[in-house]
Amino acid sequence: MRRPLLAAALLLLTPIAFAQAYKWTDSHGTVHYSETPPAQGTRFQKVATTGTAEPLSKPAAPEQVPASSPASGPVADTPENRSKLCTSLKMNMDALNAKGPVVMETNGRQQALDDNQRQQQLASANMDYQRYCVPR
Repeated sequence: MRRPLLAAALLLLTPIAFAQAYKWTDSHGTVHYSETPPAQGTRFQKVATTGTAEPLSKPAAPEQVPASSPASGPVADTPENRSKLCTSLKMNMDALNAKGPVVMETNGRQQALDDNQRQQQLASANMDYQRYCVPR
């Protein structure tokens, strides 16, 4: 009785052990992950999975997080930092002005911006650009 029960349990767990995921980028620059490969002719990568909710590698310890991460606190107002900010704001405005879809991550979830949200983000980026990047 125990052997058939054990065999059934192993058969049910087999797909988890051999889980396969695929990663590819579409023509709009959006990265996709799927359990099935993309359409033929699309370049993709096979992604190793663990079959569990555990990550493949441990997250970086707080002391290993780069200083440029958003959670690192205030940034000194230096010409180099201001230049980086202005470059980033300019790239954001260019992306918001482009015709392709714009995807933002909010609370860990990705969401495509509608026209109203896009205009709000563009106005905010433009205001920051005028404030920090245009000489007075």
